[in-house]
Amino acid sequence: MKYLITGGAGFIGSHLTAALLARGEDVVVADNFSTGSRENLFPVNGRSAEVLEIDVATEKERLRELVKAADVIFHLAAAVGVELVVNDPVRTIETNIDGSANIITLAAEYGKRLFIASTSEVYGKSAREEFSEDDDLLIGSPLNSRWSYACSKLMDEFYLMAYVRAAKLPGTVVRFFNTVGPRQTGRYGMVIPRFVRNALAGKNLQVYGDGGQSRCFCHVEDVVRALLLLLEKPEAVGNVYNIGSQHLVTIKELAEEVIRLTGSCSGIDIVPYDVAYAEGFEDMRRRKPSTAKLRSLTGWRAEKSLEEIILDVAEFEKSR
Repeated sequence: MKYLITGGAGFIGSHLTAALLARGEDVVVADNFSTGSRENLFPVNGRSAEVLEIDVATEKERLRELVKAADVIFHLAAAVGVELVVNDPVRTIETNIDGSANIITLAAEYGKRLFIASTSEVYGKSAREEFSEDDDLLIGSPLNSRWSYACSKLMDEFYLMAYVRAAKLPGTVVRFFNTVGPRQTGRYGMVIPRFVRNALAGKNLQVYGDGGQSRCFCHVEDVVRALLLLLEKPEAVGNVYNIGSQHLVTIKELAEEVIRLTGSCSGIDIVPYDVAYAEGFEDMRRRKPSTAKLRSLTGWRAEKSLEEIILDVAEFEKSR
């Protein structure tokens, strides 16, 4: 099998690349290296991915031959991270919508198996205890750039499903809930690598808001395992799946756990949203996925604990 992974030099993409190489597959990585890194890619069992510097949002014709030659496409290229999304909404929208449109139309033209990476952000401001794939969505005002990311990824989902219905494209949407692990950068607001890096340096951990907002964090190895299980299931075509842990933790509790596990002497600073971000920033209070649909189809559940996630990230940061 030959796989094309857009954004394959990024965090999740590089782990998926390594897993496929370990299975003896041929992998082509297309990345513009705006947030990904060549350092994330390395040989596995003597096999290496073919790596091409391509912007999927602007170089459709260069993508054409790659899509035509691939058996399966994982479209992971996107603008990611709260800080990047808030500070550069134009880039966020153009990267996410234009890049996905190019991949979807080419995959439909050649009838290729396609996975589109989406996000828990599409659930928006809903106050549900747990989010299921068929829930109604509640997105915030367009006057707040915070929601441009959610809307751009949701448009990707609608576009894919339109081609599933109209052109019989064998496509699947996966919604990631706070994927974490080695090689993730804290440069664009990802909380665990940012906390771990500061804790190891003896700096105070900055908790935005009041720290009472809660999240579920899933190890990237569990996420990759879910993707490979879905790949084996023809029933996944035309469907949407949440991928994430169900262990809920507040951000303040997370900071305390990072300090404990790293043996750090760091303190915790509570930073109001209007100091950390532009005025009017909104956040979801709680974000917990239902993974019953994924579990029913594949038997998958998250196996790595929050403690294992933090220790793996800390080990990676120390190795750097």
